Amino acid sequence: MQSNTTPKNERRSFMTKAGIGAGLGGALLAAPGIVSAQGGPTVRWRCSSGFPKALDTIYGAAEDAAKRVSEATGGKFIISVAPAGEIVPMPQAADAVAAGTVECSHTAAFYYVGKDPTWAFGSCIPFGMNFRQMNAWWMEGGGDKLFNDFLKPQGVRYILSGNTGAQMGGWFRKEIKTMEDIKGLKIRIPGLGGRLFSAAGAVPQQIPGGDIYPALERGTIDAAEWVGPYDDEKLGFNKVAKFYHYPGFWEGGAALGWLVNEKAWMALPAEYRAILWSAAKEANADMMAKYDARNAPALRRLIAGGTEVKPFPRPVMDAMYKLAVPLYKEIGSTNANFKKIHDSYAAFQKETVSWMRFTENTFDDFMAQALR
Repeated sequence: MQSNTTPKNERRSFMTKAGIGAGLGGALLAAPGIVSAQGGPTVRWRCSSGFPKALDTIYGAAEDAAKRVSEATGGKFIISVAPAGEIVPMPQAADAVAAGTVECSHTAAFYYVGKDPTWAFGSCIPFGMNFRQMNAWWMEGGGDKLFNDFLKPQGVRYILSGNTGAQMGGWFRKEIKTMEDIKGLKIRIPGLGGRLFSAAGAVPQQIPGGDIYPALERGTIDAAEWVGPYDDEKLGFNKVAKFYHYPGFWEGGAALGWLVNEKAWMALPAEYRAILWSAAKEANADMMAKYDARNAPALRRLIAGGTEVKPFPRPVMDAMYKLAVPLYKEIGSTNANFKKIHDSYAAFQKETVSWMRFTENTFDDFMAQALR
């Protein structure tokens, strides 16, 4: 069995056979159908998305990658993407991939923290890294290997592919002013964010995206977070909740990825593996660009429509941070996989945050003031 790390040797093989000296991204753009010309086999996969089809950003990332794979193989490698629930319910997608019911799922790894909290590191943890920091840890800091070593016994692998960036804090029927307002709060929130809110006295719920609106409308839940203005407006949350809090400190940069059945992956020709990996990486950048372009005008529309945008009070964020630190120590004390990855993640985060405060943060703060 090959290593779970990025298949660099496979990419080199593909480029050599294609007769191109440029990077793989250029090969995909310049030479669609190159594998078809080489007589590659016809392969059909099914992908169970973790998201509703109405969301062209987060659901569309899987369709974009699948389209690129098809183009680069001359239609020989087809991945059919189905919305959450069409093949299997979202919470069962990881098990379906492991069992080979579907070959892959484009999903957020933290949906499966109920199986093991270590899954969160494929997406994000409360007060974790932003998009660029996560990418750096994953690609250069050992995150890819650590996470895939954790997944290997389960018969699956994870290819990073997408990020929402720092999210909004969600929609609330009542404004959050103090920690007392969180006690008893029934909130839709996935991943370790749910564990954190539970520690604060809330009642977290994991509800698929397409089911959040009716739950808020009926009052089954008091609050819900999803992603940000563009997606949230599409799902209509502003019609059933008045207060829109920020930031989503439990999702400072929520990564997504392709969860792939290992046997299906290894059965692919090396060139197909390289193409899928590259298409996933391309989608990783594209999704962030789409959110960055579309969230600002969507937020203006929401505000114009009467949404009250409120920051979480600093004392609330301070209190939640103080709950998160011992939470990670508690989980790590009984979960060696979690501790191993968290040690790497936390050390990398401390280093990269220290660096960015001199450049990105200072520059962004200045520009925010200058353009206000």
